[in-house]
Amino acid sequence: MSVLPATFFRISASLAVAGIGALMIVSGASAQATSSKMKGLELSNDKPIQIESDKLEIKDPESKAIFTGNVKVVQGTTTLQAGSMTVFYKSGAGSVSSGDADIERIEVSQRVFLSSGTQQATADSGEFNMTKQTFVLKGEKVVLSEGKNVFVGCQLNVQMNTGEAQLEACGGRVQIQLDPKSQKKN
Repeated sequence: MSVLPATFFRISASLAVAGIGALMIVSGASAQATSSKMKGLELSNDKPIQIESDKLEIKDPESKAIFTGNVKVVQGTTTLQAGSMTVFYKSGAGSVSSGDADIERIEVSQRVFLSSGTQQATADSGEFNMTKQTFVLKGEKVVLSEGKNVFVGCQLNVQMNTGEAQLEACGGRVQIQLDPKSQKKN
């Protein structure tokens, strides 16, 4: 086990931190769950990934790396921030410290913020599953926004390879606020 008090840790391996993509206008604001297509963030494997945190603990025998305290991940125009992030990688398939880890999944918690361009999402926690190509953001209030368009629920499920997305209300109602000026003119 290695404990590194890292304020900056750079990995140039492929870490597909998938994101919220372009939010499309959806109808049915009173529905309990809203489905739509979302464009996944276009992250390329050739762009370096920068990770900053107050502390990094690498547990190679458990095939995981734990970043804690003011975690910030940046690749291109995409930024992910959280209080903590645990990266799980395949055993025997490289390591995080060498930059060649084969990432299975990433768990984030403690005020998750995801941003790319004009799109943003906030949640209490999230999981990015690289094997299943899914990501889930959860919280008492999961908020997605693009400009003045705002979507609120408690859980966002996204299939990264297809862009299919579902926003759940968890017993309440999905809330949507749309800016009429954002609609495409035909």
